[in-house]
Amino acid sequence: MVAYGAEQRVRVPALRAGWLRQTFVHWAFPPDAVQALLPEELVVDEYEGSAWVGFTPFLMADVRPPAVPAQVPGLPTFAETNLRTYVRHRDGTDGLWFLSIEVACPLMLAARAVGAPYNPGTLSVSLKGDAVSYAGSRWFGEASYRLMVRPGDPITPTERDVWLTSRWRAYTRRLGVLWETPVEHEPWPLAYAAVDVLEETLTTAAGLPAPASEPLVHFSEGVRHVRLGASRPRVPAPGPSGE
Repeated sequence: MVAYGAEQRVRVPALRAGWLRQTFVHWAFPPDAVQALLPEELVVDEYEGSAWVGFTPFLMADVRPPAVPAQVPGLPTFAETNLRTYVRHRDGTDGLWFLSIEVACPLMLAARAVGAPYNPGTLSVSLKGDAVSYAGSRWFGEASYRLMVRPGDPITPTERDVWLTSRWRAYTRRLGVLWETPVEHEPWPLAYAAVDVLEETLTTAAGLPAPASEPLVHFSEGVRHVRLGASRPRVPAPGPSGE
């Protein structure tokens, strides 16, 4: 069962931020198609027999070191877009695996050091009336997207809504080492959303077939108290002999 609230405290964050105006677009995929893109330590986490891939554009707001308050003027805010799937470590611990991360701030590329698949690009998030629009194109390569949604009224999340939106660690892999990054924030306030425009090539650029089903779409005004912990190597559990 995926937890609706954070599973652990990130007492000493490496980074603090807000994640705002986030849309979650999810498609079901055959588990084998997604498993082929994962490292050997991770297995697809399935819901109702399917793997799920999420396309999640948002604003990364008030990005700052841990000791700096959000009220300080001039803190960076920029667009980011993740293509992600849901996984379990072979010890059963759940988390996220990023298939790609598009970002408008080159400073975030430093996270490539632990294998985070950041791609610099030109990204935007805009509001017009009751619609929220997102657009992005990768600087190197042809991956791009356009999305416009109209959020509905707030909802009380179902088990499926929580499963699709709430994870409290991310896995990355670099030079043969699996890394784990803990995350803490308040629960997502969610609404369902109608799609006016959806065009994307991120899924095929990541090695997946083009989505064949209608997406499930949620919107959140966001969470303002995100605490990202330091990435740490995921050390395998000792074998039966203690070795």
